[in-house]
Amino acid sequence: MPHRPKRAATLSDVAALSGVATSTASRALSSPGRVNAATRERIEQAARELGYVALSQARSSVSQAAGARTKAIAVLVADVTNPFYFDIIRGTQQQARAAGYSQLLVDTEESSEVEQSMLRGLRGSFDGAVIAASRLTDRELAAMAATMPIVAINRQTEGVPSVFIDTPFGIDQAVEHLISLGHRRIVYASGPETSWSNEGRWRAFVRAMGRHQLEPGRVGPFSPKRAGGAAAADAVLNSGASASIAFNDLLAIGMLTRLRERGVSVPGDLSIVGCDDIFGADFCNPPLTTLTAPIEQAGRVAVSMLLSQFDDEPQQTPRRRVILPTHLTVRDSTGPAPQ
Repeated sequence: MPHRPKRAATLSDVAALSGVATSTASRALSSPGRVNAATRERIEQAARELGYVALSQARSSVSQAAGARTKAIAVLVADVTNPFYFDIIRGTQQQARAAGYSQLLVDTEESSEVEQSMLRGLRGSFDGAVIAASRLTDRELAAMAATMPIVAINRQTEGVPSVFIDTPFGIDQAVEHLISLGHRRIVYASGPETSWSNEGRWRAFVRAMGRHQLEPGRVGPFSPKRAGGAAAADAVLNSGASASIAFNDLLAIGMLTRLRERGVSVPGDLSIVGCDDIFGADFCNPPLTTLTAPIEQAGRVAVSMLLSQFDDEPQQTPRRRVILPTHLTVRDSTGPAPQ
């Protein structure tokens, strides 16, 4: 009977043998100082018993043999045509250039499969990655972060450094604003089901409505583009709501266009709130009430956090999570509830 080669040990095998989470095993092997001594020794012993060699260590050896780093970072965005990402790209590019790094821009097309394949396929071309609005699951993203330096924007996943724009707090402000105008039937126009931010905004909406003993409504999911706004507007009208909070500004602006085509007055008949305050949100008809976020700052902070992971001897403990505030900018797309 022919001999079958033994399967190489994985990080999950090490975690299982040592009785810890995969993310803990990853930290113990990549950043030993961040795990207590007893746990670290147990994990290292398990790794030795299994003959586990971290992928990052293997790549590090190749990199050392090849010479200096690439001096490039990858920036992955879900849709390069969405104006929300323009400021992120500008922020990451400015910060990277100031540090002597070039930037590799990747459009993942709202696809987790494209995101994974690009990260793996281009790995030799960059030193680390900033991922804006990742479509990977928490488990997939944590596993990817165990093999390369990563910072996620608008995502909070254990074991993954992140810059989080606090839109859930902004959703809370939007609900309070609409209720103060007399609205009681408010619906959330949902974005993609694979969007972590979308679910976070929905949960914030449910909590805010619950505080006022109001029933939260939801329509969708819809494509987070202007083209998705037509179906979203029709669904909101069919729901009987007097106000809607949209997943993002592009969806909200598409809704405004469709409502105008149908002769629906905004805000006379229906109030609309967007999210992100992208370029053009104040130029549409009517100007859009929306959540304003420090998007360019998020890009700059993410690159700073990523570069700190490259330091062989960091001067201070690298930041693992940064939360940036948002606020509601009130314009003409919201008004008193119709009588």
